[in-house]
Amino acid sequence: DPVAKNGHPKWYPPAADANAIGNTGLRLYNSLTDDKDLFVPRNGKKVGMYVCGPTVYNVSHMGHARASLTFDILRRVLEDYFGYSVLYQVNITDIDDKIILHARRNKLFADYKAKNKSASDLQADIEKALASQKAKLEEKARELAEPLPAGVQKRVVEERETLIKENALKQTQLGETVSKLEAAKGNVEALYAAGSDLLKEMIDKELGHTVTDQAIFEEHARRFEMSWLEDMWALKVRDADVLTRVTEYVPDVVDFIEKTVGKGFAYASNGSVYFDTQHFKKTHDYPKLVPAAGQATAADIAEGEGALASEMTGEKRHQNDFALWKKSKAGEPSWPSPWGPGRPGWHIECSVMASDVLGDCMDIHGGGSDLKFPHHDNEMAQSEAYHGCQQWVNYFIHAGHLHIKGLKMSKSLKNFITIKQALEMYTARQMRLMFLNQRWDKAMDFSDQTMDAAKSLEAKLNNFFGEVKAILRKDWTKTRQRWTPAESALQKALEKTQDEVHERLCDNVDTPEVMRALSDLVTETYKYMKQTETPQALILQRVAQYICKVLKIFGVIEGMDDIGFTSAAAASGEQAVAPYLDAFTDFRDAVRTDAMAKKNTDVLKLCDSVRDVTMVQLGVRLEDKPTGKAVWKLEDAEALKKEQAEKDNAANAKDSAKRKNKLQQDIKKMEKDLGPLRQALIPEDQYWTAGANANKYGAERDDSGLPTTDAKGEALSKKAAKGVKAEWDTFQKTRATLAEQSGGKPDEFVKERESELAKLQQELESLS
Repeated sequence: DPVAKNGHPKWYPPAADANAIGNTGLRLYNSLTDDKDLFVPRNGKKVGMYVCGPTVYNVSHMGHARASLTFDILRRVLEDYFGYSVLYQVNITDIDDKIILHARRNKLFADYKAKNKSASDLQADIEKALASQKAKLEEKARELAEPLPAGVQKRVVEERETLIKENALKQTQLGETVSKLEAAKGNVEALYAAGSDLLKEMIDKELGHTVTDQAIFEEHARRFEMSWLEDMWALKVRDADVLTRVTEYVPDVVDFIEKTVGKGFAYASNGSVYFDTQHFKKTHDYPKLVPAAGQATAADIAEGEGALASEMTGEKRHQNDFALWKKSKAGEPSWPSPWGPGRPGWHIECSVMASDVLGDCMDIHGGGSDLKFPHHDNEMAQSEAYHGCQQWVNYFIHAGHLHIKGLKMSKSLKNFITIKQALEMYTARQMRLMFLNQRWDKAMDFSDQTMDAAKSLEAKLNNFFGEVKAILRKDWTKTRQRWTPAESALQKALEKTQDEVHERLCDNVDTPEVMRALSDLVTETYKYMKQTETPQALILQRVAQYICKVLKIFGVIEGMDDIGFTSAAAASGEQAVAPYLDAFTDFRDAVRTDAMAKKNTDVLKLCDSVRDVTMVQLGVRLEDKPTGKAVWKLEDAEALKKEQAEKDNAANAKDSAKRKNKLQQDIKKMEKDLGPLRQALIPEDQYWTAGANANKYGAERDDSGLPTTDAKGEALSKKAAKGVKAEWDTFQKTRATLAEQSGGKPDEFVKERESELAKLQQELESLS
């Protein structure tokens, strides 16, 4: 029976027999109900799952990683924990307005650069483009400043607030571009680097219609598809079972649209085809995911129809109607159709490709939360119209946004970090741990804090595994094996964790709580190891193996997807090197202990170097313990190098800060000392009219040659006259001291001091 929850229209739950093989107790947050619904596949433990993939117009950023890693983790949990057989389909959007614009602009920009314009001509073109962009943003700001009509939907208000922030960010970025252009004046390459985006947009407006070679768009899409795949492999994302491209489905798209038109749910208009939302609503619910979006906003329409849809105004029967087929204009790729040359609309591709692989109903559809409306609602509407059903998707799940400084990470906002850039700073494991530490269905910030938390957890787990391995390498068979209350307590802690992990995974795959439970188990195990004179190797192995099992399910530890039999040589690699590393570590311990006793700093530095440089290059972590016995652990060499580099950078920064502070103090003292010395170089007859005393006193002097009036000609007070006398005495004393110290060459002496000061100031500047 259908149910309606939280303001959503009817949802038809799959048959939920408590004893059904597919009923594992898992509940997923279903965007069709905004509730955690019991997950039951249509066909036993077989799951059909479709996830919106990338639009391959540029390099992928961490916002894309948010979706890819989130659904990779969910898929792994479904497959490797709950035992479902998941047919996992991902699409590649390789026909899209963004692809058209980027491919076209890159081609036109390359042609523009080939003209070898002079710096002055280039500067003039950039200033023209800059003026246009500035006017565009100012006009947008004025438009956004207009008050909204009374009684508008809450989401319209929220959209306005977001657009204001985004436009402000773009204006700030334009200001930064202006600064770069100022610095680049006269330098052709620097001007191109700073003004390329501005030029591309301007040139495309003027010449975009002249790009007619369809291969330009195809090559652009293939290039960035491969870039995305390389990023996925680098992030250790499990390959999709089915990867579908829109360009390979255009005839199917045309057939799908023809049948939808034939059923009365779509209509042709001026070479394009639109879905008739008002006709559809007579027999179906629309929209389902965002019911409040019954009336599309301007932002919805812009998002749904794309950047090249400006000429569609007046073609639609209702503003909520959306394009199934777009008439191609000059400068756009096209395919033949009954309505003339054109290309698929955005939403239709997913319906056609998913229907081809998963049929007239799928178990799970996933995507980013920003796709709920209009994309996913429109996708469901056209699919239900085509298949003649009321529910094309049983469970719709959405990953939360990845934010940076409070705004969604986005190419259009230029506030993004590419996946490749992120992988230069962090490992794939650290990034996966960061996502595991966050709720998959909620927004999260990508920041130093969230990454530091992931790195800290990684270090805790890594150290724990190393400690357990070190104990297992010893001959534990010669120690007591009977359990004491301590081992029984640790076993109970393990069982409690296993129960909690299961409960949390059943509760909408709550990975942050799972990771917390694993971290707590590590803490409990450390307590056991610390409080037990001879920790039992087998119970420690049991705990560590369970934690590794969960981490393998999450994709944190590799090995779950290996094909073929694991060779004995590969499996026993650590055991093979253990005797040699044990011998080396024992030797280093003896050398280090002797050097510490004799306070031989040179040898101690060598011991540190072999630990921090040589062994790190080999992928071996050496940890010096207070007992004097080091523990070795085999780890990923690249990860160790990054970690050591961070330590070295931190140490260098600390040393730099200390040196900077010392320089500031030395400079301050030297400047203080140089002041009187510079004054002492002034000839006696000019002392009261030069240097710090210039324009300070009148021309009148007493018998000793000291001034008696101030600059206004007024007589000095007794106190001021006394000060003048004291200053003169100090001046004479400083001159005498300077003459003695300089060996009769005071000018050279002061110049040498000033040269020393300049060197210190230069060094300080280099550290700033």
